[in-house]
Amino acid sequence: MADFRNYQNRTQSGAQSGAMIDEGLRAYMLKVYNLMALGLAITGVAAYLSFSLAFANGQITAFGQAIYLSPLKWVVILAPLAMVFFLSFRINRMSVAAATTTFWVYAALVGLSLSSIFIIYTGQSVVQTFFVTAASFGALSLYGYTAKRDLSAMGSFLMMGLFGLIIASLVNIFLASSALQFAISVIGVLIFAGLTAYDTQRIKEMYYDADDVTVAGRKAIMGALSLYLDFINLFMFLLQFLGNRR
Repeated sequence: MADFRNYQNRTQSGAQSGAMIDEGLRAYMLKVYNLMALGLAITGVAAYLSFSLAFANGQITAFGQAIYLSPLKWVVILAPLAMVFFLSFRINRMSVAAATTTFWVYAALVGLSLSSIFIIYTGQSVVQTFFVTAASFGALSLYGYTAKRDLSAMGSFLMMGLFGLIIASLVNIFLASSALQFAISVIGVLIFAGLTAYDTQRIKEMYYDADDVTVAGRKAIMGALSLYLDFINLFMFLLQFLGNRR
């Protein structure tokens, strides 16, 4: 009887521990998604406001000339890249509040750099592509969260493909080949679709119930940054297929 009671106690203790981990994991992933969603909202607002300030009555303003036509445009283009590297390398030495603020600033800079899409594509097609991306991202992320199969091998393959995609994009700046651009767009959609599932599983596995508040907060921010980048890139590549040019 004593052995049975001990077994019951161990079983109940294990079940309670498992329930606590599941609850903690849900809270952690919810924080990741909330941070990512808020980052996307900041990017969208920044992009729309930048475009609105750049044009008035169909004419480009001084602000528009500065960010689209002057040498300052290179700062607008490269600033988000500098910020993402800064956040990635400094995250372990930053407070959670500072890291979160840096992420918000980065999201706003991305919005500023992406505001030019409203010049190229109609507003309606941008909104439609956003919702298509959101639905696709949600399904892919759900797959990554629930998948029992380890996606690490797929992730390594996709990362190599991503480097190849970057090289091909740089080469096409000089070639200006429409056929190569189409291939880059197709491959880009496939790569970031796969990375969405892989990153979700990786972020889930990063969770550790014994982490303190600071470590857990930093992990959530980096997880949100990864998914944010997957979403933005998936959106941009889909826009090349679904967007109606002006």
